[in-house]
Formats: sequence, structure tokens, C-alpha cells
Amino acid sequence: MITTKNYSYGLKPSKKRVSAQTVVSNVILYALMTALAIVLLVPYLYMINRSLMTADNAKYSYDFFTKDWMFSNFKTLFYDNTVEGNSANPLAYLSGLKWTVIIIAFNLVAVPLSSSLIAYSFAKLKWTGRNVMFFLMLGTMMLPAAVTQLPLYVMYSQNGIFGNGGFNWLDTIYPFTIPNLFGGGAVYIFLTRQFMLGIPKDFDEAAKIDGAGHLRVLFSVVLPLAKPGIATLTMFYGVTRWNEYFRSGIYISSIKKVPLQVILRKFIVDSDVTTIIGTQNLLNYNDLAKIDYTALQYATIVIAVVPILLIYPLVLKYYTKGIMAGGVKE
Repeated sequence: MITTKNYSYGLKPSKKRVSAQTVVSNVILYALMTALAIVLLVPYLYMINRSLMTADNAKYSYDFFTKDWMFSNFKTLFYDNTVEGNSANPLAYLSGLKWTVIIIAFNLVAVPLSSSLIAYSFAKLKWTGRNVMFFLMLGTMMLPAAVTQLPLYVMYSQNGIFGNGGFNWLDTIYPFTIPNLFGGGAVYIFLTRQFMLGIPKDFDEAAKIDGAGHLRVLFSVVLPLAKPGIATLTMFYGVTRWNEYFRSGIYISSIKKVPLQVILRKFIVDSDVTTIIGTQNLLNYNDLAKIDYTALQYATIVIAVVPILLIYPLVLKYYTKGIMAGGVKE
């Protein structure tokens, strides 16, 4: 029976030596990163803890953690404060949350799809006036958002431009949805185009040789390869629209239809408790009207922040790839 053994033939396996300086540097680096993480987490932990306190503890206690957690503050937010037989006091917080989710859900499909179609024509197709149209589109990125709000408001109103009749979209969700069917803005089209320019033309040509048309090339070749970039842009767009406030104050006047951030400002910054509690409850001075609103304010912030914190890790793996791929061009 022949046995084999591993002989080194005079070659000794190399051992990577780590110097004491490297060890000290790594320890210091990890300590600094841990301290930074704690500093960043403290406000969130403090906010969540305060939202679970009683009203008195949230207002007068300086303890960072409380032993007696309670969820009554969240129950109050989702409690239907509409008086029986009277719809004058809608549950504004739930209504704002509902409209915010509806608008974002629609746009998270409309914006990536429409911006990809337009970006593909700029990146992969050749047509007369393409460069001129592209630079005109880039020119709109230089205009401050406040400059365009007045003409948009007039266009969305009932009277329209020069009294010729408008879209009559005020106090509806249309200003936040329909325009996004056309790319969602120049910045998203531009960035999506940059991602597509980083895809080698060989892939497109190989698909066309096999008989694929432009739509097949886009959906079967380009979009899968540009997925990290599009996922990154979608995340940025979702966060931006979740924090939508400025345009909501211009186009929406009904408390039943305003997005979540308007509700938060009214309740937290302006201390407008009727937004959450309801006018009739305050007039009747019932149990809802007697509570202290400090802990309730913390609960409103938690509900507004937690969804973003939960969604972000899901697209984190695409974030680095998307940022790196955005500046690559063949």
C-alpha cells in the first residue's frame, strides 16, 4: 500500500505577521466606529423610549429608559376620534399616513419605469435632436423648485393659464402622481441615463442579433444590469417623497388629504392638537382632550421614522453598487 504525504520540499508556509502598530490602529478604529454608532443611535433610542412612556414621565422624567412601557400613545394615534354621526373630525394621522403610502406606492412604480424608458432613448438610441433635447432637460435642473411652483399652481388650478381652463387638480393627489408618469424629474432621467451608459454596447448588439427589439433589450438586458443604480435612485425618491412637505402645503388644503409630514408639522411644530385629537373631542373635553401630548408627539415621530429605517437595509446591498456604477461610462 502506497501512502502519500505532503512534503514542503524546503518551502515553509508563510505566516502573515501583524505588527503591534496595526493592532493598535485597528483597536482605535473599531473603538471610534463603535462610539460613532452609539452617538447616532442614541437619539433614536431616546425617541422610541419616550414614545412608550406615560405622559407624566415623558414630560417630567429625565430617565433615559423606563421600566413601565406602554403602547397607549400609539393606540391614541390609530384611534378613530370621529364623533359618532359627525364626520367633521377625521382621524388625520391615519388619513395622512394612508395618502402618503398610496402616493409613494404609485410613484415607486411609475418613476423607475418612465425614467428608464426616457433614459434608454437618450443613452442607447440615435434620433434627430437627441442632444438638444437632453441639454434642454438638463437646463431644467438648474431652476430652483420654488420658481416653478407658481406656474404649476396656476396650471393645476381650475382657471388655468390666462383663464383658458386648467386641470382642476388642486386638493387632489394628481399633482403628486400624474407628472411622475413622465420621468419623475430631470435628475432621475439623467442619473438613470448615466447608469445605462455604463453598460457595454456588446450586450445590446448581441440581443439585437438574436432578434430582440428595443423594448426587449431594455427589459431583458439593460434594466437587469442597471438594477443597482435604479434601486438606489428608487430609494432616494421614496425617502424624498416620504418627507414631502413643501408642495403639499401648496396644492392640498383639506386635512383629510394632506400627507404625513404636514400632519407632523401641525402637531409637533405648530402644536395644533386638533389635527390628531379632533375639534369635537376638544370641545367635549373628553379623555382624549385631557391627555398630555408630549409622549404622543414622540409616538408620531417614531411612526414617521421607523418605515424608512426598516426599508433602507433591504436596498443597502444595491446602494454601493449603484453609487459606483453611476459614474462609469464606456
